[in-house]
Amino acid sequence: MPFSASRASAFPGSSGPWFQPLDGTRSEAAHDGGGILLHRSLTHGAEAARSYLQAQLEGLGVSVVASSHSGLLRLSLDAGQWAPGFDTTGLCEQFGLSPRERIDDLEREILLALLLGPVPFEFPSFAELQAAIRVRRNIVEAARRTALAFHTSEAERPAGYWTYDEERGFTVLPGKSLLAALQKATQPEASGKLYSFSCYRATEYVILLAVAQELSTHNPELYHRLQRQWETRAIMSGQFHDVFLREYGSMEAPLPPKYYVPGDRLWFRNPDEHSSDVTGYEGSWVFYLGGGLFTNFWKHDQPYTLAAKCLEIFHWRHGAYHDAAGELQIDEDVVDACVQASLRNPAETEAILDAMLRYRDPKGVYADGGCIDTSREYPRWVCPGTSDMVIPGS
Repeated sequence: MPFSASRASAFPGSSGPWFQPLDGTRSEAAHDGGGILLHRSLTHGAEAARSYLQAQLEGLGVSVVASSHSGLLRLSLDAGQWAPGFDTTGLCEQFGLSPRERIDDLEREILLALLLGPVPFEFPSFAELQAAIRVRRNIVEAARRTALAFHTSEAERPAGYWTYDEERGFTVLPGKSLLAALQKATQPEASGKLYSFSCYRATEYVILLAVAQELSTHNPELYHRLQRQWETRAIMSGQFHDVFLREYGSMEAPLPPKYYVPGDRLWFRNPDEHSSDVTGYEGSWVFYLGGGLFTNFWKHDQPYTLAAKCLEIFHWRHGAYHDAAGELQIDEDVVDACVQASLRNPAETEAILDAMLRYRDPKGVYADGGCIDTSREYPRWVCPGTSDMVIPGS
């Protein structure tokens, strides 16, 4: 889509109001507050960051605030002005961005959300900031294409690329590209088939694919180690989190409930104790795609809004039933019918969302909490010389 009139305005100079200069008038330390935190001594300098921001934020009318302290450079935007309550779900509408049609707009939305962060996003170099934006972009693009066959207990992969061993998990066949193997396992447009595995494992594959795409271009040595690792043994679950991801936010210091950065991995919890006993319905792992949308791996062309995701999870309780073997199951057709009925009743929808948009209860507790988690996850640093991804055994 073309730029709106406001975005087509003349590009401001480096001294324009879009960037508040570094000077002695600002009292806040660079490490106080959120936004982007750069190690100035390891970057190309403040001017490189300034030029990059100027190019990315052209015509948006924002004013980036910069402060310097102890070799750190903090860059941020006023959330009170641009995202009250740190709600980033409306950034595209506010700034006239079309992240699905324009890759540049997706990168702009990522950058805006980082600058608006309630917590600092720290990067040891300017190159790592640029790489982080590319990796998040890769996650969103891969997540949009990811679709799974719905099954809560089966797992399968393309036979020509993967093999399975109980101790090693699903590994890539020698000589087969990790990139191609991941794409064929998750993207039906690449394989012509839907494969069955959990949404949690699918999020790992999407992250791994996004990281591998970046490494193959900008850090080939680390990419080759990643390739060898998946030919030997899969990294999964808790170990995957430790090796590849950072988590921000916590139960003690929860993130604002509507703060999301495109490429974030997050969990929506099922707050109903009964239906959460069904395997696969304890909650839902998704990615934030930007534009107020979240992944739907079962119908990838129908991503969720926050409201739609909350309604679906709420109605899982109404789809719970015992099958002929006495096993607790979820009838998705019943769930869909309940969601549609709620949507026709605005008062009911409002009441459900009021309950579901609360923070989740702690593990093992089912009381007054909703489905919103207190944290998000995103990939670690990936650049040569500064990457902190430690591949086991490499």
